[in-house]
Amino acid sequence: MLAYALRRTAIEADAEDAAAETFSVAWRRIADAPTDALPWLYAIARRVLANQRRSGLRRMALRVRLARAEPQVRQQLGDRPGAAMAALASLHPDDQELLRLVAWEELSHAQVAESLGVSVNAVAIRVHRARKRLRDALAAADRLKGSDGVRTSRQEQGKPRDGTRQEKAR
Repeated sequence: MLAYALRRTAIEADAEDAAAETFSVAWRRIADAPTDALPWLYAIARRVLANQRRSGLRRMALRVRLARAEPQVRQQLGDRPGAAMAALASLHPDDQELLRLVAWEELSHAQVAESLGVSVNAVAIRVHRARKRLRDALAAADRLKGSDGVRTSRQEQGKPRDGTRQEKAR
């Protein structure tokens, strides 16, 4: 089986993986094995190699998609992707997973709700709260660095609470 896989793959490690998976599938399906098992093993190996090729194509497509998305992510994060990742890592694992599902996997609230087994309304509330906690974590990191890059309240932005304009001091 290894020789069969080696002749059909470009990388030796892929051939080794395919041969191992072939025997793993054969072992699980040993009850289905015919008297002459060699053609049956080749059929399993052919399917394993086809699955491996499809996985490789999906992986390459994902890399292309990520490469296209990288400039957008960089633009959103500005010059502080490390700070954003640190802020995300500081959140509760449930918040991290929720934000990743929405932002990185681009799932809708309905899809996230189905994935988590909760209502769409619960997802919307949780996403809102998780985003606020992420903003707060980023703001805290900025304050620690002495940066005023993230401003959250209207007063911090120089805007009064009542919506009127403040006169500049001369």
